[in-house]
Amino acid sequence: MTSMLFRQLFDPRTSTYTYLLADEATREAILIDPVLEQVERDEALLDELGLTLAYTLETHVHADHVTGGGVLRVRRGSRYVVSRAGGTIGADVEVDDGDDIVFGHERLIVFATPGHTDGCVTYVTADRSAAFTGDAVLIRGCGRTDFQQGCARTLFLSVRDKIFGLADDAKIYPAHDYEGRTVSTVGEEKQHNPRLKMEIDQDAFVGIMNDLNLDRPKRIDVAMPANLRCGMSTQDWMPIARTSGDVPEVSTSSVARLPEGVHLIDVRSRDEYEGELGHIDGTELVPLPELSSAFGRWEKDSPYVVICRSGGRSGKAATAMEEAGFQRVASMAGGMLRWRAEEARRSRS
Repeated sequence: MTSMLFRQLFDPRTSTYTYLLADEATREAILIDPVLEQVERDEALLDELGLTLAYTLETHVHADHVTGGGVLRVRRGSRYVVSRAGGTIGADVEVDDGDDIVFGHERLIVFATPGHTDGCVTYVTADRSAAFTGDAVLIRGCGRTDFQQGCARTLFLSVRDKIFGLADDAKIYPAHDYEGRTVSTVGEEKQHNPRLKMEIDQDAFVGIMNDLNLDRPKRIDVAMPANLRCGMSTQDWMPIARTSGDVPEVSTSSVARLPEGVHLIDVRSRDEYEGELGHIDGTELVPLPELSSAFGRWEKDSPYVVICRSGGRSGKAATAMEEAGFQRVASMAGGMLRWRAEEARRSRS
């Protein structure tokens, strides 16, 4: 992994690690296990490093946080990757054991490592020097097996046959750590993991896991339904992602192929509307300070996409419309700045 750009990022609320990997030459990047509340952080880092996000990868369907992959798909055009066995709806790429994820000149190999959930996978670098293990192996621990299709016997076999089959010096990067530890190795976990070290057999491991008596995950009722939809909303008129601030967003590419009957509302000033960035044909100009005065003449069950320069004002407008009772409304992520950038990119290709 020496030639690959690599960053390990942390969400303190859920103790979740997100991993950024990129090809130094092509600047294509992936994010493993992005967290919804950290999307702005991740986007800022991508921009600072001049990276294009090709994929977001999930190690499994998480029960403790909502993925950021849905919002990043809307904002960045990245493709959402998850195990075929995970039971999700709407993923761009469903992977099986032995599949590859290619970004630039770099590659990750998919190891199916079920047990914590049916859809758990470990992503291994092409040189097999590092493994992103999700919850299958944590540093001196492992994911629980008492819910979400968990099976202690299956997890034991996944770890012993797949992850512990790597070289002892292969690094292990888990999805979580609650003690401030950042990395381990296969050899360390074989020797020191109190649940999985080599002298523990399968029956002993099953006994350990059955005796844990863990509390129900606090956010499972929110996280699981959202993550089974790749972090997207249940609205059926448009692929909607909700930000950590609960703003509904759609991508510029979705707006470019709108179904009939969707109303486009531009909330910029008239000078902006007629200025350098121009406007999308068919939009209705309603500057944000005048927005509420238009509510009385709009049908609340019709679909609306709200547009501004960069997405800030349109996000406020979409939220205000929802609060006023509009059921199908979304902000165009990135606004006219992204619309024009995407338009230029399409013309070059």
